[in-house]
Amino acid sequence: MKVNQKNKEGIEILEIQGEIDLYASPSLRELFSKLVEGGKHRILVNLKNVTYVDSSGLATFIEAYQRLSMVDGQLVLSNLTDTVKGVFEIARLEDVLSLVKTEEEGLGLIKEKSAD
Repeated sequence: MKVNQKNKEGIEILEIQGEIDLYASPSLRELFSKLVEGGKHRILVNLKNVTYVDSSGLATFIEAYQRLSMVDGQLVLSNLTDTVKGVFEIARLEDVLSLVKTEEEGLGLIKEKSAD
């Protein structure tokens, strides 16, 4: 798994490439922890280049969502492939996590929620 990190208008964008599985999840979990501890509470994760997510990957996203919720933060996932989106749907997480089609839509959602 590779992660490209950038900041756009105060929103941390993580572009992930590869698989988010038992082996990759610890490093992603650590990255989320560092971001939250560093005051980065608005995070968009672009998953267009993610080919696989297992249960440990799902748990990592749930944990990040919970940590961000405690600090009035936001986590939005964008560009899920049909395969990856199916994993989130099977786990019934599409009603818990914010899943959007494009990175632009995700940025808009975060800005909109921040304005509330």
